Amino acid sequence: MKWGLLGGTFDPIHVGHLRCAEEVLEIFDLNRIIFVPASLPPHKLDARITPFHHREQMIKLAIDDNPVFSFSSVEREREGTSYSVETVEHFQQKYIKDLELYFIVGQDAFQAIRTWKDWQRLLTMCHFVVMTRPGYASMTLEGVLPAEFSSSFAFDEEAQGYRGATGRMIYFRQVTFLDISSSDIRRRVREGKSIRYIVPDAVRHYLAKHSLYGAG
Repeated sequence: MKWGLLGGTFDPIHVGHLRCAEEVLEIFDLNRIIFVPASLPPHKLDARITPFHHREQMIKLAIDDNPVFSFSSVEREREGTSYSVETVEHFQQKYIKDLELYFIVGQDAFQAIRTWKDWQRLLTMCHFVVMTRPGYASMTLEGVLPAEFSSSFAFDEEAQGYRGATGRMIYFRQVTFLDISSSDIRRRVREGKSIRYIVPDAVRHYLAKHSLYGAG
């Protein structure tokens, strides 16, 4: 069984998130993609983030028609700051022993991974899928991780990824690049501009109904 974990604030979720998730699901033949919104993201503790219940509802609306997309509220249920290493531990302890987890991150997030809690342990706990933008398909570990750590990974030609001592892989895969950001969506809503075709219609209607980001 192979599950992908896709974290983020999802404030709001948009078609870029959904398309990337669909492509990673297909590339790695995953059985499921689980969207895991952060409750208190450590890199945004001072930021104004939409209440969790609204972000939860928008995710559920966005993925409602895809039976292999699901939602987890684990980071809301766990008190305190949302740390990825604790989320991965949760899934490993709660579910079947032969579950393979693929932690999905964007290129920018991976380049900042040394700021994450227990990042070295995290990279040995599960597979990592780094979604790259056009022109960055040849990214290497050496450009991101310290040499003393990256040297413990060896490039596997067959798998086209870096294999660590625990057997966990780090993959760099190019996905369709949609130049969409949640911050731009929030700005558009505040300015009264259309966000049709940037977010699913159900999400667009939800944020208008609840006057999120100045909608209404």
